[in-house]
Amino acid sequence: MARRLRLPALRTGALIALVAGATTLLSACTNSNSSNPDLVSGKKLFASKCGSCHVLERAGTKGTVGPNLDEAFQQPLKDGLQRSGIRGLIHDQIMYPSNFDLDRGGTRPDGSQAMPAKIVTGKDADNVAAYVASAVSKSGKDSGLLAKAIPQAGAGKPATEKNGTISIPADPNGQLAYVTKIATGQPGKITVEMPNKSSTGHDIVIDGKGKGEVVQGGGTSKFSADFNAGKYTYYCSVPGHREAGMQGTLTVK
Repeated sequence: MARRLRLPALRTGALIALVAGATTLLSACTNSNSSNPDLVSGKKLFASKCGSCHVLERAGTKGTVGPNLDEAFQQPLKDGLQRSGIRGLIHDQIMYPSNFDLDRGGTRPDGSQAMPAKIVTGKDADNVAAYVASAVSKSGKDSGLLAKAIPQAGAGKPATEKNGTISIPADPNGQLAYVTKIATGQPGKITVEMPNKSSTGHDIVIDGKGKGEVVQGGGTSKFSADFNAGKYTYYCSVPGHREAGMQGTLTVK
């Protein structure tokens, strides 16, 4: 068996270089011991646990903190790296992320949080690694059960004011999105709230009106303000989240 390689939690350029150097060594090796992975479960877990950090087109994730996985593996695949090798590399990174970040209190030089070790374990880690390996740098979209595994982020029904409160939940699957990009209300005092069931921290902000606290795991971010008729942009102020598309429009009329 090939020796274990650890993928450091680096930006895309450094990750590409590392993966390219591992192409020959891992072209036919995987550290996962599951021969029959559950790709649907792997996709759901990837979105909820990893999607806030990584871009993976087929999973619909748009994280801006960690490497873009599609870009990172594009050239190594052309150079001969097999998907079984990608599966092994991803599994290793899940279990043993770079000590570079962990030795610095879990924070990178740019202030972002490092990937925690064993964010998923056992069968779950196998499933995530297998899904990423099957989907990374692959054109088109998932089909069948995989296509239905995760609801499209931000495509929910518009949020409507009720008794002076507008509730705009964060995506419960961990996507960098609210469940809807559209909200409506009437002029006057409105409480804007964002329940967040996911493990990814989010808040809700409308410039000039208010900013809720960052919450996760069932918390609610909220603020109250007086609104005149008009259009207002609500967004998440956690670094990288608005840039990934976590925003919407509140229309007051």
